[in-house]
Parts: sequence; C-alpha cells; structure tokens
Amino acid sequence: MPIFNSDFSPTLPFKNGHFNTMYRPLFMKDVCTYKRKRITTWDNDFIDLDFSIVGSKTLVLLIHGLEGSSESKYIASNSNYLNSKGIDTVCFNLRGCSGEDNLLLATYHSGKTEDVEFVVNYLLENYNYKNIVLVGFSLGGNLTLKYLGENNKNLPSEIKGGIATSVPVDIASAEIEMEKLKNKLYMEVFFKTMKNKLLEKAHKFPEYQLDKDKLFKATKFKHLEHLYTVPVFGFKNPRDYWEKASSKPYLSKIDRPTLLINAKDDTFLSLDCYPRKEALKSEKFFLEIPKYGGHVGFMSSFNATENNWLEKRIGRFIEENIHIELT
Repeated sequence: MPIFNSDFSPTLPFKNGHFNTMYRPLFMKDVCTYKRKRITTWDNDFIDLDFSIVGSKTLVLLIHGLEGSSESKYIASNSNYLNSKGIDTVCFNLRGCSGEDNLLLATYHSGKTEDVEFVVNYLLENYNYKNIVLVGFSLGGNLTLKYLGENNKNLPSEIKGGIATSVPVDIASAEIEMEKLKNKLYMEVFFKTMKNKLLEKAHKFPEYQLDKDKLFKATKFKHLEHLYTVPVFGFKNPRDYWEKASSKPYLSKIDRPTLLINAKDDTFLSLDCYPRKEALKSEKFFLEIPKYGGHVGFMSSFNATENNWLEKRIGRFIEENIHIELT
C-alpha cells in the first residue's frame, strides 16, 4: 500500500523528539475508569484485562509497551477517545504489569504472541463482538504486528485489522540504537523497574539462579536477556530472541488493514524500523512516518485539548481503512 503522507505538525517545542516523548507521561493527566476482569491462563497464571464499555459491537484491544499498563497515559487517552466515538476498549495488561506480580517465573517479552492469541480467543468466546481491532504501542505494537502476520491464515473473522505506534519492528538494530548515549535516561528508567522485578522473581523462585552481580552491572537490554529472557523462555541466545521476536519478517504476511505509525525523530528506533519496502509491496500493510512525534508522544502543543492527533489518527484509520463506523 502507498506510504501515507502524515499531517502531524506540532508547535515548535514539540518538534524536539525527546521533548515530545517525555511530555505525555510527565504532564498529561489522562485517566480512564476501567472494570477489571482477571482471567486464568492455560498455564495456571492470570492476565488482567481492563475494560471500558460503552455498549458497542466493536472492541479495540489495547496493548501497552515495555513496563507499561492500562494506567499508561497513551492507553488511557486512546481508551477515552474511542469511548467518545462509541467504541468499547479493553487493555491487555501484560503479565506482571497490572500492579500485581504474576504467578510464574515467566512474564512477557516482545514476541510472546501466544498470550495475545489467548486473550483474543477469550474475548471471542465470552463476549459478543462483531469487530475486534488490535491497537498496540511500542512493544505492544510489535506484538500486534507479529500476531496479525503469523496468524494470517487462521485469524478469526472478527479480527478486522490493527494499528501499531512507535514500534521497534527490528529488535536487534533497535537495541543498538537504545544503547546510545542519547537514550541513557530512558534506559535508566526502564532498568530500575526491570531489575527490581527480576530480583523479586529470584526471591520467589530460588531455582532461578540469578547472577545478581551481573544484574547490578547490566546496562544493556542484551545483558538482561542473557540473565532472564534467554534462559526462562528457552532461546539460544539474545540474537535468537531478536530474530524470533521481531515483527518485521511478518509484515508481508499481514492480510487485514493494518497501520504502522513510526515518527522519524523517534530516538528509540533504528533505520531498519521503517519498513518502507514491506509497505509498498503489501496490499494490507500501511506505513506512516511523521517527521515529528518522538516515542509514543505525538503531542502538538501546550494546549491539552489539541493533543489528540494520535487518537484521531487511530480513529480515522479504523473508519476509513478498516471500515468500522465511529460516531
């Protein structure tokens, strides 16, 4: 499909990628009132789903990014906007991200789409929705794209399409980008919560022999992958994980209308995370590369009422390309 020309045009301060990235979590006041449903998984764990229902036949499944949750500002703002347009939403809190540690040693990773499939099937079996649209952000966007691509031959008919924002579709090169000095502050924030979670897991599961000295010295994602993701999820090494978890190889297989929005100034993303060739060759996969926006930012100005470009863009794609009417 053609690559969309983006109409996102923020005011001057928001043309700085770092400023735009940090503004939403620090200064926006988005909150959403949810009704939580805890579901039991096939492996005797639990997943918390947070619903915001307005009585629609269409449900948008929202999937947050690394160490996010239904409380993340971008999740709450999109849920509120879609509700205002007559669409039900449910946030899939990834394992261990709902405010309570999950029951197993294993939590989630960038490519763990079996959990997405389980949640989708649960929704289809227990609710009467005519349409389901997946909307993912960052890591959640990678899950969204990978799920839609790898299951293209047997997707339920109710799954009508998807939208993904700020996605490291090529994990190997994105991790190299994240290791650069420009992202040092973000890495420190991520690592603070991730290291604490690993220490808690090591305490709960003594058989998981965590090398705490290496954990305290870890400064790169691949260090944590060596310590946790690789041994716990059965990957051979970090490269094996990157290759198997990345959504980029699955983009060409997507057969439902799906949009990827990656800002050109997203400091988390490498050049390989802008899949122009895949979009041009596909009939269903769309790509939009705004010049500005940062990482899951897309803030326009200091006027909060003007900071809904991303929400409106998601709604417009649902209406114009997935062909689900919004009110």
